[in-house]
Amino acid sequence: MGHSHAFLKRFQGSVTARDRMQILRQKPITIWLTGLSGAGKSTIAFELERQLVSLGRACYVLDGDNIRHGLACDLSFDRKDRRENIRRVAHVAQLMNDAGLIVITALISPMREDRAMARDIIGAGQFIETYLSASVDTCADRDPKGLYAKARAGEIASFTGVSAAYEAPSDPELRIDTATQTPAESVAHIFAYLRDNCLANPACVEASS
Repeated sequence: MGHSHAFLKRFQGSVTARDRMQILRQKPITIWLTGLSGAGKSTIAFELERQLVSLGRACYVLDGDNIRHGLACDLSFDRKDRRENIRRVAHVAQLMNDAGLIVITALISPMREDRAMARDIIGAGQFIETYLSASVDTCADRDPKGLYAKARAGEIASFTGVSAAYEAPSDPELRIDTATQTPAESVAHIFAYLRDNCLANPACVEASS
């Protein structure tokens, strides 16, 4: 039997998102990395996190593989469960943003409508869609986990880029060609965007208060 949500009520504490932003001296955003397996999402996410922390920014990576070991361990890789995985991660990212953190997600998130859902959950002003645009052939040549070889041998079903579609973002905030840029160059590209848009900069937070 399902549970009704009619009796549930949202409670709002006296501490606001702006209060948390002022304490941490940063604008909470979610940098949503999307791209094929092997495009460099995890490598770039964790290097970006390391550099942000070294600058005193409070941030956290929500990595797709790590999420699948806990929060989404009950989900498969079919279309419905992929969407549910993204919904869950988006809500976690939104909660972390509300706490004042900068969030970096590293998920394939292959479907445009699912990424649009994530943007709606997190909030358009805080969602930075970042497309790591390495081709299937480039990612397959790298094949850091040996997954493309297994997928092409029929050992993995619904594998994005081989037996399942990837819908590239049509108008992302950031597009980075990780086939030609190193991880360090890709991270620098993201930092340039944050700088140009006055994000992750305490001076900007103070100016807007």
